[in-house]
Amino acid sequence: MTEINATIVKQLRDATNVSMMECKRALVEAGGDMEKATRLLRERGMAVAAKKAGRTANQGLVASAVSGDGRAASLVEVNCETDFVARNTDFKAFVAEIADRALKTDDALATAMKGEVTARVASIGENIILKRNLRFVRSGPGVVASYIHLGGKVGVLVELGCGNSATAGSPVFLELARDLTLHVAAASPRYLTAEAVDKDVIAQEREIYAKQVQGKPPQIVEKIVDGKMKKFFADVCLVDQAYVREPKMSITQVLNGKAGELKDSLTIRRFTRFQLGE
Repeated sequence: MTEINATIVKQLRDATNVSMMECKRALVEAGGDMEKATRLLRERGMAVAAKKAGRTANQGLVASAVSGDGRAASLVEVNCETDFVARNTDFKAFVAEIADRALKTDDALATAMKGEVTARVASIGENIILKRNLRFVRSGPGVVASYIHLGGKVGVLVELGCGNSATAGSPVFLELARDLTLHVAAASPRYLTAEAVDKDVIAQEREIYAKQVQGKPPQIVEKIVDGKMKKFFADVCLVDQAYVREPKMSITQVLNGKAGELKDSLTIRRFTRFQLGE
């Protein structure tokens, strides 16, 4: 029998908001497998989606840089050992330098900047890890907007497209792009559209919801599962989410409203969200 210690039980408790007793029971049934235990709790209707699962408690910063012509923006995460170093002026300057370098490449910078990172480890006196870097280059008329939240704990890039080049300079359009980055930071969508959700994820969610209402007539189960899937997409897909500044409207409705105001077609081409330690 797999030994279930208090540490792993607490991890599951933190990730699902379910009682310690139920978490331990699920872990025992799952043979200590965190993912299987989380699924068991969800099938029983106990657990919220495990948004915290697998996260680490790394310190450091998420940072962004935007090119002078506004065509590109970068996002980087650099980890260190303590919050004290994360607030250090030299460390912040180094992260900003990395963000600038990330504007020029799609390659991972961890290898290319290994020498610079090693030198900073020696000068700062703490381990430093260049965890990830990403670049968006505008693929048509529009804008790439960036936003850093919570002093470097969360970073967002959004590419908002339009049909006419003139629209891209409109204050209304630029404000919308900025508002969308704030929404992504707050609402943490996982996908852009329902079509982007992996089929295996959809099948797994449907199976979980079906088990939550097993015993009911098949046609009733199907309707309930369809309703739960609609809510699932509204939770995880950006265009279906309720707009954080006006929850009665979806992001799609906001886009359509601004498109009418600007007399142009608007599209969220892509987005990304970095959370420190994720």
